[in-house]
Amino acid sequence: MIDAKQFWKERMGEHVKELNRYMRYIFNGHIAVVLFFLFSAGAYFYQQWLQTIPEDFPAAWVVAVVFGSIVTYSPVRTMVKEPDLVFLLPAEYELKDYFRRCLYYSYTVQLYVIFLAAAALGPLYFTVYPEFGMSHYLQIVAGMLVIKAMVILSNWWMLQEREPRIRLLDQAVKWVLSVFLFYFAAVGSWIFTAIVLILLVGLVYYTRYVSRQKAALAWDLLLEKDQARMRAFYRLANMFTDVPHLKSRVKKRKWLVSVLTTRLPFTNEKTYTYLYRITFARSGDYIGMYARLVVIGGLAIWMVPNTWVSVIIGVLFLYLSGFQMITLWHHHRTIAWLDIYPVSLKQRREALVTFLKQLLSTQTLIFVLLFVFQAEWVAGLLMAVGGGLFSILFVETFVRSRLE
Repeated sequence: MIDAKQFWKERMGEHVKELNRYMRYIFNGHIAVVLFFLFSAGAYFYQQWLQTIPEDFPAAWVVAVVFGSIVTYSPVRTMVKEPDLVFLLPAEYELKDYFRRCLYYSYTVQLYVIFLAAAALGPLYFTVYPEFGMSHYLQIVAGMLVIKAMVILSNWWMLQEREPRIRLLDQAVKWVLSVFLFYFAAVGSWIFTAIVLILLVGLVYYTRYVSRQKAALAWDLLLEKDQARMRAFYRLANMFTDVPHLKSRVKKRKWLVSVLTTRLPFTNEKTYTYLYRITFARSGDYIGMYARLVVIGGLAIWMVPNTWVSVIIGVLFLYLSGFQMITLWHHHRTIAWLDIYPVSLKQRREALVTFLKQLLSTQTLIFVLLFVFQAEWVAGLLMAVGGGLFSILFVETFVRSRLE
């Protein structure tokens, strides 16, 4: 006989311990300062933009798409492990209280996204629709809380459906209905809101009906979904610290490897230069992280009107990129045959230092070109000088001290 309540406490304790293990690295002092600056700058320019927003701006559709996406994406964390497929399968009927608590937990931890989105889009909504007022907006947010609970229940019931296309179609229909529901609510059309709400409730009850036709839980699907979400968390944590649980995905990417290694001479001195370049190209952890930071930083530079703030944002994203790429140094630490390379530790260190300079210089050049396309010649010059100096100083001081 399994005590579902005690079993939940044990699994929850393990889950929280695992999250806390990496959260302290994610929100370290460096990242906290950068995030605080970006948030402050974003809030300031958001407020400035609202003062010049056109009257025909589709704020209702923005609110609808964001709110609809938030309520539709409602995963259920079950904390199922591989041995459970063997040992807990016969005791499934005893775990109803355990899965009920999983639903409560999943709903609770996702509420912060609703509140953040509501706080972020509130000023936009009040600017475009000042006639509705706070009470109308709070009713929409309250509706989100209710619909979120409905969708989580629906998603839980659909986890008993093994056909991926049916689950995908269910999610797509719920997303469309949710978007139209919040659009009609945002523009104050309560009749259409009620009609779409009835359709959504009907779909939720249909998923309940479908689930009752299934014999048992799809434990392998529960495991697959839970492992996918943990891998996503580990990939995030891996940007800030080493995660032994994460299995890196390696892709050939022949064209990128060719671009990075074609001109390298076949000498001992370039051994680690070649290794770091193909590691950067083939591992999604590095090329993906670098590309995302370049794109996000470029978008921030493009959208921020203030020259000095744009340059500072560019330098901050240079820092983030350089800080994340330091982990290349430890990427091959478990491969013993690297120790027999006839290459000194100094050459290995210089190879990484040089490669980081090249990556940061490339990122600086991209940011400079963005300023040039906007005809911001002074900002482009400042970015070139500031980014170049920062890249050299960051690598020669901070990175070298970390490697030594």
